[in-house]
Amino acid sequence: MKCAGIDIGSRTIELVIVEGDQIIEQRQTNTGYDPIKESQHLLQDLSYDHIIATGYGRKLFEIYVDNAQTVTEIKAYARGVKQLFPDARTILDIGGQDSKAISLLENGKIKKFEMNDRCAAGTGKFLEVMAKALGFSIDQFGEEALKASKDLKINSMCTVFAESEVTSLIARGENRLEIARGLHASVAKRAVSMLKRISINRTIVFAGGVARNICMCHMLEELLAQEIKIPNDPQIVGALGAALLAGEQGNSRR
Repeated sequence: MKCAGIDIGSRTIELVIVEGDQIIEQRQTNTGYDPIKESQHLLQDLSYDHIIATGYGRKLFEIYVDNAQTVTEIKAYARGVKQLFPDARTILDIGGQDSKAISLLENGKIKKFEMNDRCAAGTGKFLEVMAKALGFSIDQFGEEALKASKDLKINSMCTVFAESEVTSLIARGENRLEIARGLHASVAKRAVSMLKRISINRTIVFAGGVARNICMCHMLEELLAQEIKIPNDPQIVGALGAALLAGEQGNSRR
């Protein structure tokens, strides 16, 4: 039985198809202005028995795609991480528009979670805006920030005010790399604070698009004083979890 999971995020859409617990297909595209159209393009020419959608666009997907079901990002990430890291007890996901901290029980069930989805502070969007303000691409932002010998403190976490603060610092002649490192430090401290509210337990897995940022990974490990685990493809964790849940639901109906 082939089952699909699709994670419709604010910036990208990930699709995973599993057979049993093995990934047999995975695709990704930008969300754009029409997430349903982009989702349908991803699914083109693919066959599957069941599909579950997650992410911010999941409800819309359920309306337009026949026999689709949905699951929350929290549940999808918990299942995906459990598959990739069976001993995981804590998950940090920093995506385009929100961030999540999830604590797991030994069996992989959700114990507690915290979520920031009301503003862009501490998310991928925040870093994207700051990178642009400093003249970096989002892909090089982390590497460049890591070159600085110190971080310049940023007082505001509001995207609008922080961008204004960065502009003022540049006008004063402050070092761009130190500003970049300071911005990463602000996001990392916010993430660690969220993790502490759910109680950090054993293996920590960092997922989502921001997990590709080398500076963020480095700073999180420094602040937590422990190694964090990062999936080979941190952006597919939610889609993988949704696909596995689709398979489990399909088996239960037999």
